[in-house]
Amino acid sequence: MTSSSSSAPHGHLGFGALRHMHARRRDEAHRTATPLELFFDLCFVVAVGQAGMQLVHAIAENHVAEGVVGYLYVFFGIWWAWMNFTWFASAYDCDDVPYRIATLVQICGVLIYAAGVPRAFAENDWTITVIGYILMRIALTAQWLRAAASEDPGPARHTALVYAAGLALCQLGWVSLLFAPADWRRWLFLILVAAELLVPVVAERRHQTPWHPHHIAERFGLFTIIVLGETMFATTVAVQSVLGDVKEFSELAPLALGGILIIFSAWWIYFAVPAHERLKSNRESLPWGYGHFLIFASAAAIGAGLEVAVEQSVGKAHIPTLTASAAVTVPTAVYLLTVWFLHARHFKETMAQQLVLPIAVPAVLLCTFAGHWAVLATGLVAAATVATGVALASRPPETARASGTSPSGR
Repeated sequence: MTSSSSSAPHGHLGFGALRHMHARRRDEAHRTATPLELFFDLCFVVAVGQAGMQLVHAIAENHVAEGVVGYLYVFFGIWWAWMNFTWFASAYDCDDVPYRIATLVQICGVLIYAAGVPRAFAENDWTITVIGYILMRIALTAQWLRAAASEDPGPARHTALVYAAGLALCQLGWVSLLFAPADWRRWLFLILVAAELLVPVVAERRHQTPWHPHHIAERFGLFTIIVLGETMFATTVAVQSVLGDVKEFSELAPLALGGILIIFSAWWIYFAVPAHERLKSNRESLPWGYGHFLIFASAAAIGAGLEVAVEQSVGKAHIPTLTASAAVTVPTAVYLLTVWFLHARHFKETMAQQLVLPIAVPAVLLCTFAGHWAVLATGLVAAATVATGVALASRPPETARASGTSPSGR
């Protein structure tokens, strides 16, 4: 379903100082991410890096449960603000001066949010993070009000106004969080999370915003790459910081190799299937988008886990080897399972293909008990998973028929 008005692609329009914010067309050709969207993503990586850093410190100090809970809470704000911007931009990006300024304000908000992450982790003080979050949401609320003003009276305008109202109400809730007793805040946080997640469900019940399937799939794919790149960077810095002698190098080599295999395999598995083909309506896209919280959070947590494993291997983190290993294997398993559940399973044409990732998940978890070789073992399992998937997808049709299965094109 599309709006009553539509705009031409950016490639035809070029930049304009002020435009009418028409809804984009869902069938718009050659719709790709804009330079502003890519810049927006890179700024969000600052917040992702801060969350990962705090998770490393918490696990290294053997505060695993507190660290994981704090990480998930902080990461929700990062992911949800990014996702809301992405979905809005897919439907209403007009790339004029007011739109760019509103986006830059949201970037300022995420930088403030990132600055408050350490306090939220260590002191349960959410003041700075909430201020940054509210700044992001005020800018997005203004965008939705502008979209509503550009629409003719009808379902499209109603949807935009519901979004704006829902965002405003949720922000009042976040402000109230600052005045709640400290021991209530984490529970109130969960209530506010539920309210935030309900806003798109309620807003789009009567009318679907004209987001673009190819554009949405590309944006989520790009952010996955950026998060995996942050993981690679964090791992490299961790290894570099402890390199000093031959003994340390011999201990770190398996960790480095295993980490590289995990990250490369995570990239390969995510992009093995064309996700946009399933994004037909909100029925498929909302669960898919919401599920990416686990994909993004687990991908970033892999990097944190690799840092912990490096610190533990050279004696900087005084935690059991099992804990350090689990810091890598658990997020890797979550990542593989979530990618399979969200879209990989929908493109598997034989039972053998369908079972590859589900079998890899317990195999990865078993690697937790491999001692100092856990990370390398996890990397080898991940690489074997990719190789098996490629081999099964490459089987000729006659082989598939002979085995009683349908031919695979992927």
